[in-house]
Amino acid sequence: MTNAEPLFVDTNVLDTTLRLCAREINDILAATADIAGPDATVWLFGSRLDDAARGGDVDLLVEAPDDLPPLARARLKLLLEARLGLPVDVLALRRGAPLRPFEAVAKARARRLGGGA
Repeated sequence: MTNAEPLFVDTNVLDTTLRLCAREINDILAATADIAGPDATVWLFGSRLDDAARGGDVDLLVEAPDDLPPLARARLKLLLEARLGLPVDVLALRRGAPLRPFEAVAKARARRLGGGA
């Protein structure tokens, strides 16, 4: 893991509707940067955005400048499951590529991790 930016999330302004703590978000962002590259953007979608929900996996949409090969996506999934102790699903997109229907719905309902809209 790189040490360029050890903290990605300002814990003073953490969005409490995400059902993830700052450490978990930082782990997600750091692992994604290591595997998908520093320009990758991570979006959270699914049940972790629902404050009233309990449990559930962590659904991530990773948008990178280049395609994320299947083995890299699997490596990211396994690494995050080990770090978070939760099931993780990773949906990988190449930035600017046309979205399939499920990808469009997931992204429209997602929240970006680490800042931005």
